[in-house]
Amino acid sequence: MANVLDIRRRIRSVINTRQITKAMKMVSAAKLRRAQERALAARPYAQMLTSVLKSLVSRAEIYDPQTGEPRHPLLAQRQENNILLIVVTGDKGLAGAFNTNILKAGTRFLDSKTGKNVDIEAIGRKGRDFLRRRFPLVPKDVEQRTAEDLQHPEAAQPHERSRSRERAGAVQIVGEHVGVLSKLEFSQASDLAESVIKRYSEGEIDSVYLVHNEFKSVIAQRLVVEQILPIEQIGAAAVRQAEELSQKEREQAIKAAQSAGVGMRRTDRSVDAEAARFGSAPVDYIYEQPPSELFNALLPKYVGIQIFHALLESVAAEHAARMTAMEAATNNATDMIDSLTLAMNRVRQAKITKEIIEIVSGAAAQ
Repeated sequence: MANVLDIRRRIRSVINTRQITKAMKMVSAAKLRRAQERALAARPYAQMLTSVLKSLVSRAEIYDPQTGEPRHPLLAQRQENNILLIVVTGDKGLAGAFNTNILKAGTRFLDSKTGKNVDIEAIGRKGRDFLRRRFPLVPKDVEQRTAEDLQHPEAAQPHERSRSRERAGAVQIVGEHVGVLSKLEFSQASDLAESVIKRYSEGEIDSVYLVHNEFKSVIAQRLVVEQILPIEQIGAAAVRQAEELSQKEREQAIKAAQSAGVGMRRTDRSVDAEAARFGSAPVDYIYEQPPSELFNALLPKYVGIQIFHALLESVAAEHAARMTAMEAATNNATDMIDSLTLAMNRVRQAKITKEIIEIVSGAAAQ
């Protein structure tokens, strides 16, 4: 049995750990409030953009009346042979099963696409490290020059150079984005969307999927695998897999939110309803440019705002998961301190009892 001094050292260590976890919980709660505000601030623009596109669909011929084929490349549906998967995880740990659940969902998706070529865009350090250990990383395209070009570089013409397009495997990592979620800007999501749209328009990939945490509130969030391209229906998320919070996880989130003073209600939908009237109102709007031209210009922005909103929700979900995990760690530390204090009192009492017995025995011997 450990002595009193060892138990006291352990108690001090657990007390220090509890102070750290409690501070991390409050920091995550503060960041969660800001992340919720950012996600809420981005919703009116996204909803109005969706409503404008819905309005343009009814006024523009987006499909060829003779062949029935879509006139915009982002609407074209092809047989899935080459797939792009965007996996959104966090850059840090101590968030419970947040990152693990995302990676499990990504692994299940890859298992369902066996026999197809899958390119992965890893957003977040945790996902990047996990995927790197399992799949090869494709280096950036390097221009391959002939021996004559190397001898006479000034005579080499751009069209005479070739780029390596060989795959490193059926599943390969084509992009890494680490540290972008800590200071997330729309330009970062827009750059990723432009790259994805370019590859899809050129036929390099046949579909694009996004694995992320869909966040509505602290107790209303789910892990989804959403199809981004091709666009099936504007304004409707094409969810292929979804996993809700369990009842136990929901109860833990409620306790953590109550102790940290974080609101648990869903965001107000009145703004969404007001913006949705634009697309459904029976009004003949006058557009400065032709509706088809506007539709072709706004559709890529729709993809960009989808990715940006998914990243915002993932950031909020990560802070909510970390707040809940730190609340559980703080409670566990408190329980451990109580248990160690009880054990220390028992050891001390046993020591005192032993000393009394020795004194009594010595006095009786005399």
